[in-house]
Amino acid sequence: MKTEQNDKNTSNRRDFIKTSAIAAAAFMIVPRHVLGGPGYLAPSDRLLIAGIGVGGKGQSDIDMFYKSGKADIAFLCDVDDRRAANSVKAFPKAKYYKDWREMLDKEHKNFDAVSVSTPDHNHAIQALAAMQLGKHVYVQKPLTHDIHEARILTAAAKKYKVVTQMGNQGASNDGPRQMKEWYEAGLIGDVHTVYAWTNRPVWPQGIPWPDKKAEIPKELDWNLWLGTAPDQDYVDKLVPFNWRGWWDYGTGALGDMGCHLIEAPFSVLNLKYAKEVEASVGSVYVDEFKRGYFPESCPPSSHVTLKFPKTDKTKGDVTLHWMDGGIQPERPEELEANETFGDGGNGTLFIGTKGKMMSETYSANPKLLPLSRNKDIKVAQKYKRVPDGANGHYKQWVEAAIAGYGKQEVSSPFEIAGPLTEALLMANLAIRSFDIQKTVNNKTTYPGRYMKMLWDNNNMKITNFDEANQFVKREYRKGWNNLTL
Repeated sequence: MKTEQNDKNTSNRRDFIKTSAIAAAAFMIVPRHVLGGPGYLAPSDRLLIAGIGVGGKGQSDIDMFYKSGKADIAFLCDVDDRRAANSVKAFPKAKYYKDWREMLDKEHKNFDAVSVSTPDHNHAIQALAAMQLGKHVYVQKPLTHDIHEARILTAAAKKYKVVTQMGNQGASNDGPRQMKEWYEAGLIGDVHTVYAWTNRPVWPQGIPWPDKKAEIPKELDWNLWLGTAPDQDYVDKLVPFNWRGWWDYGTGALGDMGCHLIEAPFSVLNLKYAKEVEASVGSVYVDEFKRGYFPESCPPSSHVTLKFPKTDKTKGDVTLHWMDGGIQPERPEELEANETFGDGGNGTLFIGTKGKMMSETYSANPKLLPLSRNKDIKVAQKYKRVPDGANGHYKQWVEAAIAGYGKQEVSSPFEIAGPLTEALLMANLAIRSFDIQKTVNNKTTYPGRYMKMLWDNNNMKITNFDEANQFVKREYRKGWNNLTL
């Protein structure tokens, strides 16, 4: 260890990390297993972050961590050199890996935290591996691909005592806090019904899997990209974005926008786990008379109804409606003809016994209905705001990780993000069950279309339609171990 260089640079470590090779910077940090075990932060009070998935959203994530002023990007990892190029250029001293497993194995003593921004199907296995090494984790929404994974990560955060945050930036906006204050002041009475809607998907859904395989780009490690998903030939235009519409990799419009739109009712009403779910989906026609059925792909639109049990914030059950693909709830009569419903394409509407309130994507710009009610609201601020709102979501996690587990609050820790994600995935469970065929006495039916599915939360199981339970926990591809705490 180069202790003489370490002594020389202790006073100006911030400038040094920006200009020196990250390998040299790593020598300046006494390994945390010497200083105090997993999660111990170097005396410099700067968080060293390793990014898994550093293109697109991953690029903007690590950018925001760095801009917090209290973090350095120590390592970069991406299966696609094309997607990683901008981050490699922005952080030239960060060592670059293609395989996240190799990075964690070789470098785990040289960073404090991990940011995961990969396709949904690999979130859980990457996040859990980091947590088991005592690393704080920031994971893009949705937290996981299936319900079992969400339950595992929720438990893991507590077991390994690391600071967690889901990339649900709206959770740090003023909106949820403002609506909580209004609701607790009794401005809309007791909420019994909530609607959340989006104009997504903006990628292909409700289509058959392409019948022509394509040449794998030389910059892409297709095997690593597949990760936990089944073996499959590479097809054109799946990477880097359209994977969202395929069940093996993505979670559809619910996974993409659900966290941003359902955050507010979870926060305001203290919702946890749903007890019932039912769904209907939009049709795709392959010819004039025949409805297309493409089980590999998410549907082009859906309407899901989730029922949540009474909480300490409600007087009874709460019914939450999710709508995507451009479907919207009936326009509230309190809105004038030219007033915008939500933000136009997306929104959340609370219906209480004494009134209504709505918000936009990220729980932004909350409003009481009719809009004239917003002129003279006199409700005291009860909940502390996160500085810089959605952008402050990143700095909040960085500062909490520096402080250590349990020392500072974050807006979307896994204890909150886990149940929220489960609600979205339970909705998807109903969507995927919609076209399950069942043959009884040589007669084929589709019971999933007509059933209200009842959920046993403790056992993570649909109790009245066993065929749906195949979607609660998936089997990983051979060579990729299933999650174990």
